Amino acid sequence: MASRGIRRKKSSLSEVKVAVVGAPSVGKSALTVRFLTKRYIGEYDHQQDSKYKHEVLLDGDPILFEILDTCPKSTEDLPTHDIAQWADGLCLVYSITDRQSFNFVRRAKQSLQPDVPLTLVGNKADMVHLRQVSPDEGEILAKDFECSFREVAAAEQVVQVSEVFQDLCREVLQLRRRAKHSLLDRMLGTKTAYRVYSRGKSDSALPKD
Repeated sequence: MASRGIRRKKSSLSEVKVAVVGAPSVGKSALTVRFLTKRYIGEYDHQQDSKYKHEVLLDGDPILFEILDTCPKSTEDLPTHDIAQWADGLCLVYSITDRQSFNFVRRAKQSLQPDVPLTLVGNKADMVHLRQVSPDEGEILAKDFECSFREVAAAEQVVQVSEVFQDLCREVLQLRRRAKHSLLDRMLGTKTAYRVYSRGKSDSALPKD
C-alpha cells in the first residue's frame, strides 16, 4: 500500500524548467546552488552553461525543477531565443553593485523576447556600501518587464532565495492551469456545438417507414 502511494505521488510530479540569466559575476550560480543545497559557495569557475535537477514540495505538491545556469562570456554575450523556448520561466539576475549587469538584463530581455513568466532579481543586496543600482530602478524595470522583483543576498539569505524560485514556479503552474482550462472550455464548446448539430441532422436523416 505504501509503495502504491509513492508511485501515485511520482506520477503526479510536475516539471518546471527555469533559466537563470544575467551578466558574468552577478551570482547566478550562487543563487542556484543556494536554492538547490541551502549552502553558499562564493566562487565558481564555470566555462559553460550548467543544468541541475531538484525535487521539492511546493504547496504540498512535488515539483521537479530543471534549472539552467547560463554562463555568458561577457556582457556582450547575450542569451539566444532558444533559452526562452526551452524555459517555462526566466530568472533575470543583476548585481546591485554593477550598473553594467543591470543594463545587461534589459538587453537580455529584449534578446529573448520571452512569452513565459519571468522575475527580476537584484543580487548582492548585502553589499549596500557598493550599491550602483537603487531599489527604485529595479522596481521601474520590473514594471517595464511586467514581472515581479526583489532584491536578495545569496551570501546571507536562504528563505528569500528559495522564494524567488518558488514564486516563479507558482506563476508557471498558474499559467498552465489557465491554459488547460481555456483548452478544455474550447473543446467542450466544440463538442456541445457538434452534439446539437448532429442531433438535428440525424433527426431529419431518419429513414421513413
